[in-house]
Amino acid sequence: MHAQLTGASAASPAEPDPPGDARAGQDLVDLAHHGDAEVGEGLVDLAVNVRQAPQPSWLAGPITASLADLAAYPDPRPARAAVAARHGRPPAEVLLTAGAAEGFVLLAQALRGARRPVVVHPQFTEPEAALRAAGHPVERVLLDPADGFRLRPDRIPADADLVMIGNPTNPTSVLHPAADLAALARPGRVLVVDEAFADTTCAPGVPGEPESLAARRDLPGLLVVRSLTKTWGLAGLRIGYLLGEAALLERLAAVQPLWAVGTPALAAATACASPEAVRAERAIAARLAADRDHLVARLSALPGVRVAGRPASAFVLIHRPGADQVRVELRRRGWAVRRGDTFPGLGPDWLRIAVRDRSTTDAFTTVLAEILET
Repeated sequence: MHAQLTGASAASPAEPDPPGDARAGQDLVDLAHHGDAEVGEGLVDLAVNVRQAPQPSWLAGPITASLADLAAYPDPRPARAAVAARHGRPPAEVLLTAGAAEGFVLLAQALRGARRPVVVHPQFTEPEAALRAAGHPVERVLLDPADGFRLRPDRIPADADLVMIGNPTNPTSVLHPAADLAALARPGRVLVVDEAFADTTCAPGVPGEPESLAARRDLPGLLVVRSLTKTWGLAGLRIGYLLGEAALLERLAAVQPLWAVGTPALAAATACASPEAVRAERAIAARLAADRDHLVARLSALPGVRVAGRPASAFVLIHRPGADQVRVELRRRGWAVRRGDTFPGLGPDWLRIAVRDRSTTDAFTTVLAEILET
């Protein structure tokens, strides 16, 4: 079994997840639970997927300078033009948002006429939460852990008129081939690809972001969701954007509050779209890949630990029987990791771990090994 389609009304109890079983009965999971809830005073944070590093001067400077302009209403036009230029699109195909999460709310509100919305899980839970809050009947396609959480395009219902998927996917860290995602686009369907972590990915000999659809203007109904909060440590500033057909973005803009993105966030968007920022972003992604490989190697050497799929982003998903109790013991010893049982398609035996520098990884995996040996 590669994937399973379930309705939002399913009510079978959550269970440990045997190989190949996409848990359909987790409709009562807390979709509003996120990694920041795991963090606490005195804990080393491996639960939140935001890069922890000082902001470069080319980013901190414009944000600070923008504070002098707070008496004026925000003007999104320069930032929209900068983002559009980065992705080779006209400005009309860019909509700036207060973080990527606002984009999911706009979609849920503007597309209330969707007949068969489908969310591909496991993935970031806000898309489904926003759909449910707007009254949409949500169906889930649950990808198979035994298949490395790989997307099989033929598992998506042909008549689904709204499809949501992450790439790379949070929490699995799986990067789906662009061709498989493009195969899901068709007239009459809105295909939403959450690329909040696309700038964390890289591949040898491939410039830029492998498998990104951000520059694709030929796919009908494609809407790409992007975030600037992860790589640049801007989670508190709330800045993201949507890329897609102008007519679709007009529908979303019609339900967006006035001046949704503040002046400092607009300054950050302009700076992060610059050629200097793109070069820095790609260098960061390359270093991240090396740190991720180190984390994967250390985790794979631990007894009973299985790394999910082929991690490609700023976090790694692992399976280990009794992981829920391991998480509690890690917390007692000063480490915060992300629980897996609030993601549809996973369960209590899964944990998500953020990629950090090698010394932090070594210290963490040493403690984890001690816990697993007891």
